[in-house]
Amino acid sequence: MEVEFKIKMNEGLYLRNPEDTELGRKILKHSVELIYKLGFEAFTFKKLAEDIGSTEAGIYRYFENKHKLLIYITAWYFGWVEFQISFQTNNIEVPKVKLQKIISLLSFPIEDDIQTSYIDESLLHPVIVAEGSKAYLTKQVAENNKLQFFQPYKDLCTLIGNVILEYNPKYKFPKSLASTIVEIAHFQNFFMHNLSSLTDFGKRDKETEIVEFLNDLVFSSIDKS
Repeated sequence: MEVEFKIKMNEGLYLRNPEDTELGRKILKHSVELIYKLGFEAFTFKKLAEDIGSTEAGIYRYFENKHKLLIYITAWYFGWVEFQISFQTNNIEVPKVKLQKIISLLSFPIEDDIQTSYIDESLLHPVIVAEGSKAYLTKQVAENNKLQFFQPYKDLCTLIGNVILEYNPKYKFPKSLASTIVEIAHFQNFFMHNLSSLTDFGKRDKETEIVEFLNDLVFSSIDKS
């Protein structure tokens, strides 16, 4: 059964809703592709405009700057992941099995979702792994947080935290563990492919071992309480 995904994005992230127009959707699609190819530092609106056959001025009508665009696609990603987790765990009644499913969904590569033709999730996932933390590791994080730019990430961690409490209602640190699961899934993936000496997985290059590590870490912590 297919369920349509639609997330209401924070209006403070854009000047004009990019999902409402063909040009806006092209901006989203090609920005993900270019950031994946070039990296966020080398990505510019000038290069994006050339890629989509538009002008820089046209892109600036949608986004104030490239950092706002990065926050947008990062927030979109976390909203999409929350939707996928909710949908794929909806019929799982055993909390431990549900949490194991969440860990797998966060750790393995993602396939493109054909329902969202303007964003290729198979490219967006590695973009978030490599670049997503740059959305909030800034001097403006407190101001952006007041504007609720990071709410989709918080909502995702709340969802995971609630599953942790389903498994063990006495566990003291559900939010901390939830955000740790997300960050470890991302950072260990990045290290595995780029800084292999920081992991035990570099020579084997298998996400299954990240899943095994996270399961060991998570349930060892929860079961102590």
